[in-house]
Amino acid sequence: MHKTLLIAGSFLLSAQVIMAQPLVSAQETPGALSQSVENEVQAAINRGLAWLAHHQKEDGSWSNSDFPALTGLPLQAFAMADNERYSENRNRAARFVLASIQPDGGIYRPVSGRRGGGLSTYNTAVCMTALHFLGDPGVARIVQNARSFIAGTQHFGGDVYAGGFGYDADTDRAYADLLNTVYAVEAMRVTQSVEDSRPRGEQRVDIDWSQAVRFIEQMQNVPGEVPEKDEGGFFYRPGESKAGTGEGEDGEIIFRSYGSMTYAGMLALIYAEVDRDDVRVRSAMDWASRHWTLAENPGMGNEGLFYFYNVLTKCLSAYGADMLPVQKSEDQTQLLNWRREVAEKLVSLQKIDPQTGTGYWENDSGRFWESDPVLVTAYTLIALLML
Repeated sequence: MHKTLLIAGSFLLSAQVIMAQPLVSAQETPGALSQSVENEVQAAINRGLAWLAHHQKEDGSWSNSDFPALTGLPLQAFAMADNERYSENRNRAARFVLASIQPDGGIYRPVSGRRGGGLSTYNTAVCMTALHFLGDPGVARIVQNARSFIAGTQHFGGDVYAGGFGYDADTDRAYADLLNTVYAVEAMRVTQSVEDSRPRGEQRVDIDWSQAVRFIEQMQNVPGEVPEKDEGGFFYRPGESKAGTGEGEDGEIIFRSYGSMTYAGMLALIYAEVDRDDVRVRSAMDWASRHWTLAENPGMGNEGLFYFYNVLTKCLSAYGADMLPVQKSEDQTQLLNWRREVAEKLVSLQKIDPQTGTGYWENDSGRFWESDPVLVTAYTLIALLML
């Protein structure tokens, strides 16, 4: 499988949870996939790439061409797979993404009359990451310009959104959320090597990472201040959780933690190079241990389920843990081969097109655009390619 290029360094498990019985056989290397599972994963990837290739439009795009991120995600999957059989699909997708570059360096398409406009921050972050995965020095300048655009969308000021990123910085309202922020910080960390090729004398571009961390930590439920089931987890943005609210012992509003945003928040902290022993990272991992499941997006059911699988895989890969401590009961924790669990789950969810024999994924819940099988298939392929 393709090993992640997303973060340098290794994050290890805290000592108090590593004293556990591994859920692996005596013949299995901890954290590894067996050859039979590897084969199943590769077959699923091949079917998924073939399905995407079959559904690509003539102009190289997929889905709604107003939002180039919906082409950027499949492009990243093709780039990671590096299968020459699909070189023309990859090249056509890249040409579409490049045709979406704006004079300000962003990679998006203006959409008038829509709240959030063309989602310029989100689309740029996804597309610059995909272009970088192509490994083509010819796109370095484009990625540099996109980095300048993203850095310019970081929100500053004296409000709760300071340090974060929203969908579109040109709107007339202050706004940022954890989803856009993790895409932005991921794009900036993944592409940081292009700064080395800037012309002599040209200033390097980066975001204010310390301000970004201050924003990110606002969405984490601090242990001791919320009910135990929410401790360490993350929610969507200041004052809002997509999983709803609860009430604390003193009647205060609690913004519920949920799976996709908890892994997104932890991943964002890792990108920001927050130490693995930092309480924010450790408490997020503890939440993940207490709420481990692949049957749903914890706290959200099927809503955002495939983004959950995608960000979970990115996060645990970046964290560097081969085995995940999973709390089975109040006094029992076991180490889980999470890669095997994810691989088997995602392979089992693939649907086969009877007409072509190709494979795809879809979500019965359409929230967060997951009624689009292209988006969901791209999420899943990227996850599988990282195992």
